[in-house]
Amino acid sequence: MAEGKLIVFSAPSGSGKTTIVQYLLAQEELNLDFSISCTSRDPRGDEQHGREYYFITLKDFKQHIKQGDFLEWEEVYRDNFYGTLKSEIERIWATGKNVIFDIDVVGGLRIKKKFPDQTLAVFVKPPSVDELKRRLKKRKTESEERINMRIAKASVELATAPQFDYTIKNHDLQTALDEAKNLVGHFIENGHAQTKTK
Repeated sequence: MAEGKLIVFSAPSGSGKTTIVQYLLAQEELNLDFSISCTSRDPRGDEQHGREYYFITLKDFKQHIKQGDFLEWEEVYRDNFYGTLKSEIERIWATGKNVIFDIDVVGGLRIKKKFPDQTLAVFVKPPSVDELKRRLKKRKTESEERINMRIAKASVELATAPQFDYTIKNHDLQTALDEAKNLVGHFIENGHAQTKTK
């Protein structure tokens, strides 16, 4: 694989990482392109194949696993797989851009482990678990049961924050956006992460 920077944003669902990633993609000087993950789940809301995700069947997903096509993959919920194809990273690097990921905590740490020097791994922390639940309910895209599953998972995910290079506390969105931009800009320019925040 060619050389390029990998920028990983991970967080419990509802922490605001997708908003931060979308903002960073709009900053042309960062020269970023979005790594589109594969998933075996169905599209939600107005999600489109090849934009938010590559929506593939469970059978196809398992076939890709067997063939070793994934950089990382995980069964997030039962029969609900997410993963990053190696070909997706190669596609972006071939254009001379840096790769940015909006990805599950486990996947994010796997990428950091595989490419320790090329990866900036950022954890986005919500103000509180209660606020997380409020944000997920506000989306109106999932059942109460699914939201409760996400909240239970969030507690486990929050415990992994110290394994990331940097933690952004998303109490105020504009502050979080500015912090993310400075952080990513510094990493791209200097090739190493700034001092870790606790």
